[in-house]
Amino acid sequence: MDEKPDKPHYLKHRERLRKRFLSAGPDALQDYELLELLLTFVMKQGDVKPAAKALIERFGSLPAVFDATQEELEGVEGVGQVSGILVRLVKELFAAYMAEAVKPKAALSSPEAVVDFARVKLAGLPHEAFMVIFVNVKNEVITHEIIHEGTVDRAVVYPRRIIERALAHRAVGLILVHNHPSGHPEPSAEDKVLTRSITEACRTMEIRVLDHLIVGKRGHFSFASNGLMPS
Repeated sequence: MDEKPDKPHYLKHRERLRKRFLSAGPDALQDYELLELLLTFVMKQGDVKPAAKALIERFGSLPAVFDATQEELEGVEGVGQVSGILVRLVKELFAAYMAEAVKPKAALSSPEAVVDFARVKLAGLPHEAFMVIFVNVKNEVITHEIIHEGTVDRAVVYPRRIIERALAHRAVGLILVHNHPSGHPEPSAEDKVLTRSITEACRTMEIRVLDHLIVGKRGHFSFASNGLMPS
């Protein structure tokens, strides 16, 4: 009787990855191995390790892989359109999950949750964007809006536009959020001037600016936590 041929080596490797994930959780896998496991769901044949390692090498870290654009992902050897879509879909699902922290009527009891949501929502964008989270008198979220999307180095934000949206939502407080595509979240002199002008304009309408968050791939900066909110 003929012996059954051995399974291809990559199938055995995939089985080992799944067993490690199920028995010990994600901490038992290195970042590239987590990507390997993810890619097995769309790359049914062949060894996915080279593609996973190439992604980490190209972008520098696992979070940076998920911040990459479709075009950037497809530019990595071994990663096709479907694999790129899967990676981006995971990022968007996580963003939707994090949005629960700032869903309507959710109290802002966890500043960390707001930061996490802001980073997932904006940190990976290739251009600068300015978002506002509107809250009521109980610090419950009413809604959030991206007020402006600009070029890679500047977003032009007019205080009047923010006040109009706050009044439309009957908000009494708000959190400003914008991203730095460069990845560095430290505020520029322009960011500080903008924060002051928006805060002073909102104060005339009895609207409180609770914080201004700057997010990037290398972290975040909170004006409130660093004592930079205008008094």
